[in-house]
Formats: sequence, C-alpha cells, structure tokens
Amino acid sequence: MSDDTTSTVHEVLHAAVTSFGGVERPGQVRMAEAVAEAMSGGRHLLVQAGTGTGKSLGYLVPSLLHGERVVIATATLGLQHQLVQRDIPALLEGAREALDSTPSHAVLKGRSNYACLHRVRMGVPDDQGTLVDLPEGTLGAEVVALRDWAEEQASDSGPGDRESAPSHTDRAWRQVSVGSRECLGASRCGFATECFAERAKAAAHGVQIVVTNHSLLAIDAMEDVAALPEHDVVVVDEAHELAARVTQAATVELDAVVIERAAKRAGSHVKDGRSADDLADSSDALADILTRTPPGRIDQPTDELLDVLGLVRDSARACLSDFEPEKQGAEPDAGRQQARSMVEEVRSVAEQMAATSQYDVLWASEGRSGPRLHRAPIDVAGKLAATLFAERTVVLTSATLNLGGRFDAVARSVGLDPAGDDWTGLDVGSPFDYGRQGMLYVARHLPPPGRDGAGDRVFDELAQLVEAAGGRTLGLFSSRRAAEAAAEAVRERLPDHTIWCQGDAQLSDLTERFVADERSSLFGTLSLWQGLDVPGPTCQLVVIDRIPFPRPDDPLMSARQKLVQERGGNGFMSVAATHAALLLAQGAGRLIRRADDRGVVAVLDSRLATARYGGFLASSMPPMWRTVETPKVLAALRRLDQAAV
Repeated sequence: MSDDTTSTVHEVLHAAVTSFGGVERPGQVRMAEAVAEAMSGGRHLLVQAGTGTGKSLGYLVPSLLHGERVVIATATLGLQHQLVQRDIPALLEGAREALDSTPSHAVLKGRSNYACLHRVRMGVPDDQGTLVDLPEGTLGAEVVALRDWAEEQASDSGPGDRESAPSHTDRAWRQVSVGSRECLGASRCGFATECFAERAKAAAHGVQIVVTNHSLLAIDAMEDVAALPEHDVVVVDEAHELAARVTQAATVELDAVVIERAAKRAGSHVKDGRSADDLADSSDALADILTRTPPGRIDQPTDELLDVLGLVRDSARACLSDFEPEKQGAEPDAGRQQARSMVEEVRSVAEQMAATSQYDVLWASEGRSGPRLHRAPIDVAGKLAATLFAERTVVLTSATLNLGGRFDAVARSVGLDPAGDDWTGLDVGSPFDYGRQGMLYVARHLPPPGRDGAGDRVFDELAQLVEAAGGRTLGLFSSRRAAEAAAEAVRERLPDHTIWCQGDAQLSDLTERFVADERSSLFGTLSLWQGLDVPGPTCQLVVIDRIPFPRPDDPLMSARQKLVQERGGNGFMSVAATHAALLLAQGAGRLIRRADDRGVVAVLDSRLATARYGGFLASSMPPMWRTVETPKVLAALRRLDQAAV
C-alpha cells in the first residue's frame, strides 16, 4: 500500500471518528489499512475485529476510497439497515471535507423483498389462475394497508421494500410480492417503469457502493444469474455465517403438496389436461414412498426413490411443454406465469434430487403438510473458490473468525486453502480488557449433560448464579425445551425474580422488557445468540447451558463429518467442534459490549474444563479471566450486583 493511500485512509477515518465525537482505536486503524491494502493489491483478507473495534468504519472508509464498485454483503437485515440508514450517511457527512468527491451508495435485495405493483393493483392468482382482488377476513385488512402503503411509496419514489412496510404477517406480504420466477419481467409488465425492484436494480448499477445480503451474494456466486452489478471487491460482514447462508440458499426441498398445488395451478393453462393430471399422479407416488422413508439422512437413495424423482421431473417437464402459448398482443397473464413458475420449480428440484452425488446430502423429514425431501450440498467451499474468490478480491470480517487461535477453519469453509498464499488473516483485537472486565466460569463439578436434559443439580447451580447476580441474566440454551425447563425451575426456586422466556411474547418485546427491568432475566435459544446487544447492568451474567455441538442426527452436519473422515481428517474437530466454537464465541460475546461493562460468562457444561477439545473451544472465546471455583464466581456476581444498585 502506498504512503499516499495510507495517508488518505487515515485522514478520512480521523475526520469521520472526530465528527462522531469518538477517538481513534488502534484496531480500527489497523483494519482500515489492511482492507485498503487488500483492495489495492488484489489479495483476499480475513480480518477479525472484536466487539467495540468499529469494524463498519474499518471497511467503509477504504471502500469509499477504492474508486471501483464495492459490494458489501451482510447476513442480517438489521446490519444492512444500519449501514444504509446510519453508518454510510454519517460517514459521508463527517468526512466530506476529507473526501475529494462524495461516493454514491444503494441497497439491493432479492425481488421478494419489494412490493409488486402488478399484484398490488391487479390482485393475486387463485388456484384456478383467476386474479382475486382481496382475500377475506383479517388478512384482507392487512393487504389493504400494504396496498395503500405501496401506492404511497410509488407516488413518493420510496423504496417499496418490506422493511419500510407497516406491520404485517408473512402471509399478507406474499399477497403483494413475487419471487423472481413469478415476475412477469420488465419487458412484459405494464408497471415496469414504477417497479420498486427494477428501480433498486437500476440504482445499484449506477453507484460505487452496493449494500446487499449474503443470500443475494450466494445467488450471484452459485447460480448462472447476474444478481448483482459488476464489481471489483466484495466485503462480507458477519462472515462467520457466509458458508451457512450459501448452503441455505442452495438447499432445495420437495413434497407431495407442492407438486399437487403446481399441477392444480397448471390445469387451466395447459392444452391437454392430462399433463397436469400426470403431474398430480406423480405427487401421489412421491407421497407413497416418503411415508415409507424414515426421517433422517439418506446415504444411498433406493432405485424406487430415484425412479419416483425421475417420474416427477419428467411429468413436470411434459406439463411445461403443454402450456398454451400466450396470445399475441394480449395482456400478460400473471396466473399463467405463476403456474409455470411453480411447475418449473418442481422440475428443477426433482432433477437436482435425482442427480444427487456423493457431494450432496439427501434427507427426509416430517413437515406440517406431511413427509418432505431435502437436498443440500455437503460443502460449498469448492463452488465459492471457483466463483466468488476466483473472480474478485474478497474481504471477510467478523468478531468471530479466529477459532482456536487460527483462521484455518473459516478459510477452509469458504474455499480458501489454509496453506495458500492468496489470502491473509489478521486479528486486530478488541479495545476491551477482557481479562479485567469479564470472568469465564466453568461448572467443572457438574455431571456432563445427558440426553434427558438438565437435572436438579444444574437447576440449583443456575438459580444460585441468577440470585447472586440479582437477576441481570441472559440464559442461552441449546433448545427451546431446555430454555422452558430452566425458566420453570428457576421461577420455582426464586419466586421473587422475574424470568422471561422465549415464547412468552415476541422476541423484540421480550428484549424491551429485559432492558427496562435491570433485575429481570431472559432465557432463550440460539436466536438470542445473534445480534442481541444489551450493554450495561441489564446483562452482567451470560449463562450457556451446554457446549452447542450440532445434533448427532443433523443430516448436513453428520454428512460433513463423514466426508472429512473419509478424506482422512478428524470429522469431529473439523465440523462439530468448529461449529460449537463459533457459537460459544458468539454467545460469550453478548456480555461485554462497551468499555465499562463487567460480568461473568458461566458455562454449565463441565466438558469445557475436562475434555481434550475443551482448550480449543475456550481459546475461541474472548480471553476472560477463568475459574472453576463456585465461591469465587458467586462473590464476584454479588459485588457486581451491589455496584449496579
């Protein structure tokens, strides 16, 4: 990196930080320098930036100065909204005197995240393909509110995206939106010039910084679809989730109900009704074999299952060929388009499942509508290496990339060779003094967790910790049932304490109650581990009930372990332990959110202190002062409680 570039990065970063009333953080400066060097030198970068570093500015400043288009991808809509609505505008305003020009930016999401004006104005096709103006009941009232909002957005040139819409259910949103396959297309839709999705796409092609999500990035990388405009660099924030999000985007599923519904929709649009009937018959064949297939991973599909998938594929293909052609000069038929998209989806998924290889995992599950079949790639690393990392410079950043003291696990998961020379790993640390601010307590005296859940000894320990902390506890549990059992047990033991449990209300409402009452406690599952930010005395104790290994019967994780073992590796350490290390790091990271926070992370799983893999897991967590002595941790919690009063 040239001295001129370094100077410019420093100038803009300093101007921005000063305008925010903050102070420069060494880790943030190191990160900004490293990101600028990676962008100019074309070398991939994995940079771990601990909580409090200010990593958004650490990559936004070099992105603004890069000169070529940069795509920034986040895992969550919350961070996406924060970047577009707060961080980037504040940065541009604060650093305007240090910038030679004002770079432009835009946000781009998948089509189904925007309202569709054709559906808003023309209605939604029913099972017969007839456009229905308005559903009945409370759903109809929601749809009316969404339609009014969409028209206001169209008049005011608003974004028309779901995030800015009035409160609504998923079912109501489906009444005013379409996926990419259901869309009539810009050349055929009468509302294309007003289309929110098309306007967002056009805006993205004209700006320097495009903010998007992991899912759209995955579509752009994994499929032959140009979902994003041409770009020189990708910055992936929340990068610890990238492989999982890409896998999720590549996962498909199929059941008899989906096939039957597609056949019913196609019935009024095909020349000969027999093709739709044949497709419906294939759904019966799939339902029959799935009722005889036990839930779980299918290592070797039977010939009968492959024959049924081939039947579904061929029936869907024949049905597509039998669709009536659109009449010349006629209005585009939204019902026909939706029916075709549904049949095409069935054909595509059945074809993928019938062609499942050793690099894919196929499994059966029991869904609300009956048995269901799923297919996912065991490993997306090869595809990412050949597309995302081969065609552009990529910067991956998160507070949790360095697992067990190394970047190898995360690098391998996204397709980078741990021994390769095309990437650099950098840990810029955290401004927090974890050794002074936090304590990691492992309840070594407790028995290892069993399949039957926690017993009285664990509940007694938990209640003792919560009481010493005066509440102020975030409990993170391996399952919903475990969280509910713990909440009930602690309520019985501490009747004067307020214990909220996931499921008592909406998660946002529970978080507000937890923050409002500093002496309350909040128990929940995995969803509470990600993104919850509660600094101060409200959260001075984070309890983790057990090491969050994947379930032994998890089809995808077990298939990955098996593949690693077949290649001569350690499947448990490479997959299960790495998965647990990442979640432990994320969970422990809920405790210290600012420089004056103090508290304890208590792990009620003795294996963290006794098992051979415990050192690897503990080294992935923030470097807090460690103890296994119960009296010490109880005394520390009581002191913290008294200081917070």
